[in-house]
Amino acid sequence: MKQKLTVVNAEWIENELILEIDAGTVSGLTAMQQILADSDNLSFIYIAEQNDDYTYISLPETVWPELKKALDGQMRVFASDRNHVRIELAGFHEELGDLVENIRGNSNYGNEMVEKVENLF
Repeated sequence: MKQKLTVVNAEWIENELILEIDAGTVSGLTAMQQILADSDNLSFIYIAEQNDDYTYISLPETVWPELKKALDGQMRVFASDRNHVRIELAGFHEELGDLVENIRGNSNYGNEMVEKVENLF
């Protein structure tokens, strides 16, 4: 069964963006360096893996402004759980940059997703 972790807060600590998840843990996860779009929920999904099973880390629209700052500044990005265990979202900049470019003007992602991505990124 796939696990879904949802980011509820984004915080800058020095030059690192820490994305805090609401419940669950990132302990034992391996970053897969892949980001997908979830147009229905207006979020990006970072894929991690543990024991050959995928975990989706949902990056909702509420944290997109911070994602843009991290992208523009090439800052390191981490997902963190309530126990302060964290995982670096490896490949974040390349993956999000490519995805944003694919979404621009592409109605396959849905008009609302395209509009929100174009307005922010």
